[in-house]
Order: sequence, then structure tokens, then C-alpha cells
Amino acid sequence: MTEQDRFFMKRAIELAQMGVEMNLGGPFGCVVVKDGEIVGEGNNQVTSSNDPTAHAEVIAIREACKSLNTFQLDGCTIYTSCEPCPMCLGAIYWARPAKVFYACTRDDAASIGFDDDFIYQELEKTNASRELVLTNLMREEALELFTAWSSKTDKIEY
Repeated sequence: MTEQDRFFMKRAIELAQMGVEMNLGGPFGCVVVKDGEIVGEGNNQVTSSNDPTAHAEVIAIREACKSLNTFQLDGCTIYTSCEPCPMCLGAIYWARPAKVFYACTRDDAASIGFDDDFIYQELEKTNASRELVLTNLMREEALELFTAWSSKTDKIEY
């Protein structure tokens, strides 16, 4: 880890602290960096925005993509004040950054009531044994859209 990495992680932690002090949401902050510059940042705003997806990482990724005018974060590094939850981890994988650094662990988060481990455990179960069972409905109709997408010649691949 370099001094530059420490600098950007410190900013992620500052964003988390700001969120706590302003009562915006949980104690989580995140920055996205490209070529040594912050291109996106965010802090948890779940409770202040009434949006369960308003996690620091999601907000920072959205801001970075907007600022870079792209839907992928190639060559970027993400610094987050806590190990990402399953939703944020999924968003990070979709964004395709080069690296991710985190400070607190998911166990640290669980110790103060943020038990993401429940979702990690649910993902390992079969659909039928999960707390929230997903029901397949109208697959054939929806598959027509997949066929249309697959044959579309002017689509933007991702």
C-alpha cells in the first residue's frame, strides 16, 4: 500500500464520518480514483434518501461513471471504508475497476448491527431454501426480449 492509497482511503473514511455527523446514513464512505484523481465519491445515504440502494459505493460508482462518461471504470481504483456488502460487491464487479481497497471488514460492520453476512449466506442457498423465495413467471414472453437483444446489430456491448 502506498502513501497515495492511504490518502484516498483517508478520504473515504472522512466521507463516512461526514455521513455519520450529518445523519445521512450508516458509517460508510467511498471514493473512485482514476490516474491519481478522485472522479467519484459518496457516503451512505440510505436513511436520509429513503433509498436502500444508496450505499457509498453505489453513489461513488454512479458519480464516477457520470464524470468519466462511461458505464465501466476501467483503470480505476475504489477505496471504501468497509468491505462491500453483496449489493455493492455486485456493482463493483459490473463496473470493472482495476483494484479495490477496503478498511473495516464485514465482521466489523456486523459487530455494530450491519449484518451483511445474512445476505452472503442466503446467496449460497438454493432458491427454495432462502428466506425470500423468487418465483419464475412469464419466462417465455421475456425470452423474446433476449432474442431481440441478441440479434440487435447496433447495441452497445458491455
